[in-house]
Amino acid sequence: MAEYEEVAVTSDVKSGNMVFEPVLEEGVFRFDCIADHRNAAFPSLSFVNPKDRDTPIMTSHNVPSYIPTFECVFGEQIIQIELPIGTSFYGTGEVSGQLERTGKRVFTWNTVAGAYGPGTTSLYQSHPWVLAVLPSGEALGVLADTTRRCEINLQKESIIKFVAPSAYPVITFGPFASPTDVLISLSHAVGTVFMPPKWSLGYHQCRWSYDSDARVREIARTFREKGIPCDVIWMDIDYMNGFRCFTFDQERFPDPKSLVKDLHLTGFKAIWMLDPGIKHEEGYFVYDNGSEKDVWIQTADGKPFVGEVWPGPCVFPDFTLSKTRSRSWWASLVKDFISNGVDGIWNDMNEPAVFKAVTKMMPETNVHRGDIELGGCQNHSHYHNVYGMLMARSTYEGMKLGNENNRPFVLTRAGFIGSQRYAATWTGDNLSTWEHLHMSISMVLQLGLSGQPLSGPDIGGFEGNATPKLFGRWMGLGAMFPFCRGHSDTGTIDHEPWSFGEEDLPALYLQGGSIIPSGPAIQHVGEANPTDDLSLLVALDEHGKAKGVLFEDDGDGYEFTRGGYLLTTYVAELESSVVTVRISKAEGSWKRPKRRLHVQLLLGGCAMLDAWGIDGEVLQIMMPSEDEVSNLVSMSEKQYKIRMENAKRIPEVEKVSGLKGVELSRTPI
Repeated sequence: MAEYEEVAVTSDVKSGNMVFEPVLEEGVFRFDCIADHRNAAFPSLSFVNPKDRDTPIMTSHNVPSYIPTFECVFGEQIIQIELPIGTSFYGTGEVSGQLERTGKRVFTWNTVAGAYGPGTTSLYQSHPWVLAVLPSGEALGVLADTTRRCEINLQKESIIKFVAPSAYPVITFGPFASPTDVLISLSHAVGTVFMPPKWSLGYHQCRWSYDSDARVREIARTFREKGIPCDVIWMDIDYMNGFRCFTFDQERFPDPKSLVKDLHLTGFKAIWMLDPGIKHEEGYFVYDNGSEKDVWIQTADGKPFVGEVWPGPCVFPDFTLSKTRSRSWWASLVKDFISNGVDGIWNDMNEPAVFKAVTKMMPETNVHRGDIELGGCQNHSHYHNVYGMLMARSTYEGMKLGNENNRPFVLTRAGFIGSQRYAATWTGDNLSTWEHLHMSISMVLQLGLSGQPLSGPDIGGFEGNATPKLFGRWMGLGAMFPFCRGHSDTGTIDHEPWSFGEEDLPALYLQGGSIIPSGPAIQHVGEANPTDDLSLLVALDEHGKAKGVLFEDDGDGYEFTRGGYLLTTYVAELESSVVTVRISKAEGSWKRPKRRLHVQLLLGGCAMLDAWGIDGEVLQIMMPSEDEVSNLVSMSEKQYKIRMENAKRIPEVEKVSGLKGVELSRTPI
């Protein structure tokens, strides 16, 4: 059994300035309380390559702009970084409430946080990370590289404070010229998001639960009959036989391969849930095989821990164990599972959640017999925050084993900074309220500012019944999220896109300086063709310029790793009453498709100029005079007003009964 002993701090030094050394690349520094702590800290589970955190670079002669101070009290390491007055704070990962985190205090401890509110201090994921924007416009990133429960306190003006058990290093990134530069440097440490399959960027439909293959087929058929785009349908836990993972209910889902084949024929992918709780039941092949291989988390007295979850009494895989044990065992189960036609996997309840416990979690005294490179044999308090990430990693690796030619898609509820290397995420069990619609924007942005850009909320809200107006607004907004999925709780009213009637959506506004590429409306990604017309929505900034990028590849393979892609940068510029649209840069070995280019130059007030050309060629648009632009805008605004007056409106509903005591706000956006 590999062990990694905690090194006792014997120095008399209890406070002072932290010592530093440059690591990874220019502008990145590692800080420790004292030099001896460099060997006392546990291995990094956030870094792609843990050695990058632990190996000083000899080429840098810079010194950090800001040096943290430390205080060690009763086994806790308190770190403070004082920044210029007027600094604003962002990041801290999956958190509720407002986008700016200045004045906030949260704790990194993965928590089953259903029906959370704006003041909830711990959610499903842990990102001990703060992005500071200085008064100068420069930005600094700070990572407390610990898996343990960590307090992030931003309540004092311009001060970052971390509190967690000793010893752990602090890594700073910058100051650099912008927040973007900080996030790029962070990605060199903790990795970028996995390349998702193209279909996963479309709309997903889910519910707890579509309880039979007949109901799934009915949902899929209705999408196509109504002409509503959708790429994915999800299967929640009710597809299983008594909630046993890697099984199918023989009455309600007797032939999953046939179901998936039918879904594929109409352009749908299928994603299925897998939880970590494995039913404690002799004769159940997963339990028997796992017990034979000795893969379960143990209690302090060395017995498999048994906790209650959906199937009843359950044991839990110890994902800290090596590739020859739990992780490879789980990956092999996933490999076999996807032979049923599974296109993606949803890891839920992986904090891990345990019923009939006050904390909804397993005891912190449970034991993980971890690999030495992860930290060795430690109690659950050490590995709790990374359990979901390690499960997602094993699931991701199992999907790659099952189909080496297709990109895996995994969704995880629990995670840690670095989880984006293996899985997308969503913001957990939110509520069907206007407040949660508002919060979904800041939560998705916050995850992106913490290294996890592929995320989204349960559109329409998970708990409670959405009103028609709320659902319509959330669907319109939801189309802008990187991960776009409608999902609702059992016992709620139907929350499919057609459930509340029809309404014309309001106008889309683009920030000046943007170019947004788009194609023709399609029902699913399989209908797209590289030779389809390409449209560019162009919104010039105050300097008469705009820029946008378009990435194209085969959508579901690895050819892009060998240069098989096309990355195009389009620019537009106004000079002497002529807007010139052209390609400024192109990367990749793909040949540009022969296709028409449709440029829509936005003038304001829903007015635009249309021009057609050939993609790859320069296109010039003559701007009308100021009076002509004014007339176009005025006429367009009148037409838009008439359209909205004649549009089909979602009916106003004064009150819809909520679920489980949830009171719904009726304040619109």
